[in-house]
Amino acid sequence: MESVIEIQHLSKSFGNHEVLTDIDFSVQKGEVVCVIGSSGSGKSTLLRCINLLEKPSGGKIIYRGENILDDRHDIHSYRKKLGMVFQQFNLFNNHNVLNNCVVGQVKVLKRSKEEAEKTALKYLKVVGMDQYVNAKPKQLSGGQKQRVAIARALSMEPDVMLFDEPTSALDPEMVGEVLKVMKELAGTGLTMLIVTHEMEFAKEVSDRVVFMDKGVIAEEGAPEQIFNNPKEERTKEFLKRTLK
Repeated sequence: MESVIEIQHLSKSFGNHEVLTDIDFSVQKGEVVCVIGSSGSGKSTLLRCINLLEKPSGGKIIYRGENILDDRHDIHSYRKKLGMVFQQFNLFNNHNVLNNCVVGQVKVLKRSKEEAEKTALKYLKVVGMDQYVNAKPKQLSGGQKQRVAIARALSMEPDVMLFDEPTSALDPEMVGEVLKVMKELAGTGLTMLIVTHEMEFAKEVSDRVVFMDKGVIAEEGAPEQIFNNPKEERTKEFLKRTLK
């Protein structure tokens, strides 16, 4: 299998506080990896280091064979290859749904407006939001906003989709619609790295589950192994608390 992203000895400190310690793991092409763990275990920081919203303190991020933390590497061309879906949607409130999915394509990928609109419509349809092209974000529910945010990331046709707790800001009744879209995407062979607290979802869609605790990867493996037969005491403790 081909590694899309490989993390080697990654660390991140904020002042004297080490948030990530010696992280090693990789994401293969077409793989769905879910990262689970308590709040404060470093999951979101790991994601933010991978897409360079945070600069790692040490280690390497190998993307398609090259260390993108080398000074000579073009961060912008790397970033174009990553789709990011945040907890808080981060939509442009002054743009309608269609434009939210068009702007990045035109500005960053230099696509024509016509091509960008065609691509945007294709992915809005995938997430079930093609009826809402003219709506502004304030007219949408949280679940709808998050589905637009997913379509916007997909419209950039990235190599990897990163999701940072995409359902944590949603009302419980809206979580299902977003997870449904993500499940469908997982079935299309898209490479996905998902930080989530939705255990059933992680169990169902992951090829691999990574359990983080206190800034380290405590355990990783197939979902059935992690959920049904965890080796580490701290994994057992965490699952006991969360799988009530």
